[in-house]
Amino acid sequence: MGQRIPQTKSKWIEEIAAAYSDAEEAIPFGTLVGQDIQEADLFLLAPEICMKFRGIRRTKAKLEKASNTALSSYVATKDLGGHILDGPYISFAFCYLASHFALELVGESEVDEIMTYIEVHLKELADAIAKNE
Repeated sequence: MGQRIPQTKSKWIEEIAAAYSDAEEAIPFGTLVGQDIQEADLFLLAPEICMKFRGIRRTKAKLEKASNTALSSYVATKDLGGHILDGPYISFAFCYLASHFALELVGESEVDEIMTYIEVHLKELADAIAKNE
């Protein structure tokens, strides 16, 4: 059984920080599978971490749905001049929330509200990530 969906925006920041820290643990193992994983690449792990934290059984269909939604939203936002997604913390948060949306765990307006909050409170997210390291 996974964790409950956070009920406040500050709890979302805490969870995203924990999820980010979980993703960071993959960096040293990249070389074992022939990948050079950098911090800037961690957003690619957001769908997988979303499923892990929610306790959702990993199936190919669910992972593809979450990954496709997260990555296509990421690319579309970047193409529209989404320079806000240039930082690793915010790009991870964006894909993590998009994965939740894809899996019908949160609605679009909730994702928008949380992302707006994170953009304003990015230092809070960075501090929470640093605290988890």
